Amino acid sequence: MIWGGISIGGRTDLHIIRNGTLTGRRYADEILQPHVIPYAGAIGDSFVFQDDNARPHRARLVENMLEAETIQRMEFPACSPDLNPIEHVWDMLRRRIAARPRPPATVRDLEIALLEEWNSIPQSLIDNFIASMANRCAAVLAVRGDHTSY
Repeated sequence: MIWGGISIGGRTDLHIIRNGTLTGRRYADEILQPHVIPYAGAIGDSFVFQDDNARPHRARLVENMLEAETIQRMEFPACSPDLNPIEHVWDMLRRRIAARPRPPATVRDLEIALLEEWNSIPQSLIDNFIASMANRCAAVLAVRGDHTSY
């Protein structure tokens, strides 16, 4: 499993989650503390955190940590990847890995490929995905929560 964060003008390092299941505790210890909290501090008061509704992301200790750090979380409906710009980045990453002349042969090869491709995605594409959020929300409202073209 991998985790990465995106924002207008930047992104976090890609984090590879090894050795077992992602729990709320691991999410707090391996993602929030080393990645999200420092990134939020660098962005400042305008930082809004968006993750999905996966169980580890909604654990009580995660909620408490975000609240203690005064990190504002963007809430959105369950099962709505069309409202999460990083889903397009994950798709792009998957396609870039699949398009490599030699597919990764080992887990280590895959990790290296993921890191290389993550770092080579043009920031302008990420910025465009994020900038499209207002249109995405309007599209969801227009179809009263039904599927959109995103």
